[in-house]
Parts: sequence; C-alpha cells; structure tokens
Amino acid sequence: MAEGRSRAGGFTLSCRDVEELLAERGISVAYESVRCWVMTFAPAFARNLRRLRPRPASTWHLGDGGLGPGPALSLWRAVDAEGEVLDLLVQSKRGKKAALKLLRKLIKKQASPQRSW
Repeated sequence: MAEGRSRAGGFTLSCRDVEELLAERGISVAYESVRCWVMTFAPAFARNLRRLRPRPASTWHLGDGGLGPGPALSLWRAVDAEGEVLDLLVQSKRGKKAALKLLRKLIKKQASPQRSW
C-alpha cells in the first residue's frame, strides 16, 4: 500500500488495495478475484448495513450552503433531529424546487417524516 495515501475515515479501499493487503500477509490473490468477490458479496453487505441502520428521527431539517470557489453550486443537506445526516444533494440551483427535489429523494429512500422544515 502506498505511503501517505489519504483515505476518508480510513475505510475506503480499492480492489487493488485489498490485493496488496492480502499480498503483505502472504496470500496471493488476483485483482480480478477480489473484484468478483466484491461484485458478489457487496450488495448483501450493503443491504444488511441499511437494514441495521437506526431509523431516523421523526423531524427532518433541510438546509443549503454554497460550495467554495468555482462554479456556483449549492450543497443541500438533510439531517434528523439528532443531527444524523440523512442525505446530501449538490446542484447548481437554489430555492423551493431544489428543496423539494431533496425531500422527494429522501421520502423515496426513507419513511416520510411526521414533519419537515
């Protein structure tokens, strides 16, 4: 594994990284085998993680903020009452239409809240 490589939270591993980690431990495995394992087992892991995730609070808060220099982009964020981030949306538009787009996306992914702001 390359020294100094930055990973968000230390959990982002590519198939090549897994191949190198196994090689460091004396296990010879091809990149293609790791990729096949990921394609086979990752959907089941993701499904279980989503199922085990705690339910969001009944109140959601929507907010937007501008992103740094460059093209004008807005970062829309939805959090529940406990501060848990439910979803993010980056787009070039602001306003009611943009907020409704995020809210529709949330309702599709989660159960609808009792109230939202």
